[in-house]
Amino acid sequence: MTDAALLSLEANKAAGPAPAVVAARGVSLVFEGGGHRVTALAGVDLTIAAGDFVSLIGPSGCGKTTLLRAIADLERPTSGELLVNGMTPSEARKRRSYGYVFQAPALYPWRSVARNVMLPLEIMGVPRAERLARARHYLDLVGLREFTHKFPWQLSGGMQQRVSIARALAFEPKLLLMDEPFGALDEITRDRLNLHLHELWRRTATTVVFVTHSISEAVFLSTRIVVMSARPGRIVEIIDNDLPVSRDLGLRETPAFLAVARRVREALRAGHSYD
Repeated sequence: MTDAALLSLEANKAAGPAPAVVAARGVSLVFEGGGHRVTALAGVDLTIAAGDFVSLIGPSGCGKTTLLRAIADLERPTSGELLVNGMTPSEARKRRSYGYVFQAPALYPWRSVARNVMLPLEIMGVPRAERLARARHYLDLVGLREFTHKFPWQLSGGMQQRVSIARALAFEPKLLLMDEPFGALDEITRDRLNLHLHELWRRTATTVVFVTHSISEAVFLSTRIVVMSARPGRIVEIIDNDLPVSRDLGLRETPAFLAVARRVREALRAGHSYD
């Protein structure tokens, strides 16, 4: 966030609760097929406010990605209520109220970096001059402006993922959904992109919902950490993260950071034995 954005966020906090960007009430989701019935989510209650960075963490198969996909209208809840920016997920999708970053960058190899970023803007009918201006702006934000005319195959995996983030931000959504975007990267690259994403969130004030398996990543990035149980996915605990807004990798060695990480680990342990 810029200093002005930070001041605005602090002012909003002082004025009262921020409006809900995501509101889930009793959300359950059951997959049926081939004679099998799998309950992926069970009674999920969650409110995500404007400006939050919320990480979803839990054991494999607990429904983290399913919940993210339900917010994105890629899956339909079986029961309960789910609203995105005060609309149904379907309405939010049609109004392009969110950006989605997948585990893999999903870039078109025959399109340049800039043209990959501009693709959703082309689909939306945004004039060419504005498309170019936005592509340059968001590539600059993710530190890739000098690679505008390169092709995805000329970039490292971490750089490709930054292009994917720029593309998701280019149409300026209020909400950014991220499904383990750094899970396949080496630790050094992942650390670098954690720093970059945190700074990007500070500068843009975009609301982020982030799926991860990494306790360290969740604690470093988040304002709140949602710990989920083993399937069927329930929310075991929501942990407020009061670490300083300005963060660097050295923070991970501090007692305050380790204390939050310990709380997350204990909640995960409880989630494994959830009855």
